[in-house]
Amino acid sequence: QIQLVESGGGTVQAGDSLRLSCAASGRPVNSVTTGWFRQAPEKEREFVAAISWSGGSTDYADSVKGRFTISRDNAKNTLYLQMHSLKPEDTAIYYCAARGGIRTTMTSSSYDFWGQGTQVTVSS
Repeated sequence: QIQLVESGGGTVQAGDSLRLSCAASGRPVNSVTTGWFRQAPEKEREFVAAISWSGGSTDYADSVKGRFTISRDNAKNTLYLQMHSLKPEDTAIYYCAARGGIRTTMTSSSYDFWGQGTQVTVSS
């Protein structure tokens, strides 16, 4: 079992940056594969980024490549999502998730543990 708590969301202007955090407990964050997903109003949850348990592999959705960076601090047992050049279409609730598999995956159903989400709103 691993518990995940997101923080760092807020309301920003287009072009601004924001860093989301996901504090993990119950299990080391470097023993699971973790990812970020987001869900906008009336839309399905979509993959944003993931990092493998080893930290050696990352994946990004095409819509965020070059703007978002996923990382983690093993000592703090925390996952991060650094977001730059934010756009109004990035507005959503952002969730962190974890799975026991060793590889990253973009499929939300493959993740077993989820946080409660943090709202990111980008105004134009």
